[in-house]
Amino acid sequence: MKNILVITASIFGQNGQSSQLVSKTLEKLTRQHPDAQVHIRDLAKNPVPHLDAERFGAFLATPADATAAQSDVQAFSDELIAELKQADAVLLGVPMYNFGVPSVLKAYFDHIARAGITFRYTENGPEGLLEDKPVYVLAARGGIYAGTPNDSQTPFLRSFLGFLGLTSVEFIYAEGLNMGDDHKSQSLDKADTVIDALTA
Repeated sequence: MKNILVITASIFGQNGQSSQLVSKTLEKLTRQHPDAQVHIRDLAKNPVPHLDAERFGAFLATPADATAAQSDVQAFSDELIAELKQADAVLLGVPMYNFGVPSVLKAYFDHIARAGITFRYTENGPEGLLEDKPVYVLAARGGIYAGTPNDSQTPFLRSFLGFLGLTSVEFIYAEGLNMGDDHKSQSLDKADTVIDALTA
């Protein structure tokens, strides 16, 4: 494992529970792989622009026909995709906001889903073009949602990542964090145990 990509999206930055779970996982991985290069992308601190008609149009433009502004949008997206391609493992911190993923994370996804680059459509359906690699999703929630109809995150993330070719996805949940100190402590301890097992 030479390259580790860390993506966090908590509005509380590195103080967010999902970011702290990411830090614990990263610590264990770098202990096993001390020479690994770590690239951190904090989407709350440095947000990716949300998709609009102009940015979407830039993705559709051919390099030869692209305006200077469209070329800049393409280059930014290419940079995000290159980070992902170069990574041997991805740590993804995902808090739950109003039953969904943070909007900054959705904006990031909108910039790495590029037809002909990270996925393509074939006569047999869509095909992901990214080389598979471990993706650890560190999910922090105030209530308890895993395995219930209210967990919109897990199926969405699994579907989206799989669409790009990333199918080796492991979910680590810390839930009920707003349901009292005892429940919070137990949930974080359980998440630590899962992290230990997955990174052993």
